[in-house]
Amino acid sequence: MSAFTFFTEQSQRYADLQHKLRQSTDPFGLLASSFKAQQAWLRNPVALSNVLFRYVNDVTKWQNFTTRRFWGEADSDVFPPHPEDVRFSDPVWSDSPYWDGIKEWYLLNTHWLQDALYATPDMGEHERNRSAFWLRQVLNAAAPTNFLLTNPVAIARALSTNGESLVAGYKNFKEDKARGDISMTDMNAFKVGENLATTAGSVVYRGRLLEVLHYEATTPTVHSVPLVLVSPWINKYYILDMNEKKSLVKYLVDQGFSVFITSWKNPDGSMRDVSFDDYLNDGVAQIIKVAQEISGSEQVHLLGYCLGGTLAATYLAWANRKMPGKVPVVSATLLTTLTDFEYPGDIEVFLDEEGLDFIDSVMEKKGYLDGKDMAASFRMLRSNSLIWNYWVDNYLLGQTPSEFDVLYWNMDSTRMPMKMHRTYLRELYWKNKLIQPDALEIAGQKIDLGQIKQPLFMVSAEEDHIAPWRQTYTLADRSGGDVTFTLSTSGHIIGIVNPPGPTSKRSYWQGVPEAGESAEDFLARQKKVAGSWWPNWVEWLKPQCGKQVKPKLSSRAHPQQGAAPGTYVLE
Repeated sequence: MSAFTFFTEQSQRYADLQHKLRQSTDPFGLLASSFKAQQAWLRNPVALSNVLFRYVNDVTKWQNFTTRRFWGEADSDVFPPHPEDVRFSDPVWSDSPYWDGIKEWYLLNTHWLQDALYATPDMGEHERNRSAFWLRQVLNAAAPTNFLLTNPVAIARALSTNGESLVAGYKNFKEDKARGDISMTDMNAFKVGENLATTAGSVVYRGRLLEVLHYEATTPTVHSVPLVLVSPWINKYYILDMNEKKSLVKYLVDQGFSVFITSWKNPDGSMRDVSFDDYLNDGVAQIIKVAQEISGSEQVHLLGYCLGGTLAATYLAWANRKMPGKVPVVSATLLTTLTDFEYPGDIEVFLDEEGLDFIDSVMEKKGYLDGKDMAASFRMLRSNSLIWNYWVDNYLLGQTPSEFDVLYWNMDSTRMPMKMHRTYLRELYWKNKLIQPDALEIAGQKIDLGQIKQPLFMVSAEEDHIAPWRQTYTLADRSGGDVTFTLSTSGHIIGIVNPPGPTSKRSYWQGVPEAGESAEDFLARQKKVAGSWWPNWVEWLKPQCGKQVKPKLSSRAHPQQGAAPGTYVLE
């Protein structure tokens, strides 16, 4: 063996060992990214001295501020909280010099640390974003509002209730600990099939991956072309059928459409080898066949939401290549759908080899990724509002969470089968193959989104941090068919669960993107329209969904197998 070969092998072994150590001790780069930031500052002593000087100057400002406050001199905050930061909204944080000083000390350090990180020299964008993410987690957790002895509101409530709030908070904590999650809503206030997912319908197909629900018509006739809704399997389908006032399903049925929807199986360890191919063949292709057979229509309108939209877009590209001219989809609607994962939002902080290998190791043990683990990751993206807000209310204040159906659905998590989720994370998120022509093979076909010829109605949300709208917009230029793009106000859920009515607080922008037009240029051309986008979408749908026919709930080949919402959603 030559010396070169020897040292090459030793170097590779060292790299492998380093990779394994990171995977086991720091899979998501908390320590590594912080260490790199520290190294960058040490390599730039002049820049370091400047930021340290600024810190000393800020501390001096804080000392002068607190001194003036204790002498009774009115003064505005030196380090004001962000306008959307509600943690310090109680008047006591401003009225009391003592609590105002504690608040300002926390904000001084928060602002300085975050500003210093973003000013770190010689640091790549990915590492900077990752460091900033983990720093936010630490700073959010360290807020004085999160601790009893530094939260004046919690102290006052404990005194006014003679300690009963603390007893109630401890009871809430024990219940949540036993359940393994922080309650965001009253989990006893809702039940699927009773006050959630109540639109009348039947299970007309049950397979290893999904139940197909078909809803009862509420009009004398329905459009001959059925609507096939592909829900995400990261969560349960009833986000599209919350209750009579919020249900997109109910709205569509009342508009005279024949509506089918996927209710996915909640996988266990026996489904570890279920693949993305299976979700296409045994999922979306299967529900289309069921809808065709019952309705008698050769084509359907396909709708996909979130991950269901990614699958629907993949199916369209797959079908256009496999059966050109015979695709059983006349048009499609894609809701908050990512197909280009180059900039997937804050979730990218979890995406590198060590992080993906760690997730793989977790899934290898169980055969799936637990929904609670995934939900925890998404909560961390908005930890103040989705974690610490409930920590304070539930435990320090001893309050019972309010009743909110969307939050109940959010906590009703599902599992993800290992093989499918590995493909989803590595091939789509990490390698971004779906947007690249012929880079990804699914169910025996190379996938090229440019092969999609069907008209698309795309809806994204302005404040969506899960599927950033500028990334979802990419498909508008990549697709080979006509596209209508709608941008709703609000976020990933409320931007979609957006029923029309006099109390609607939402708005939207809508138009047809021009070839090669950027997301910003497209938006600049559009006028903001008050209200829900649902009615406008229905007007777009109706001409494509055929003549009026008598409704038919089931058939001999697909008889009714039980009432909606079925059984899979209860797992």
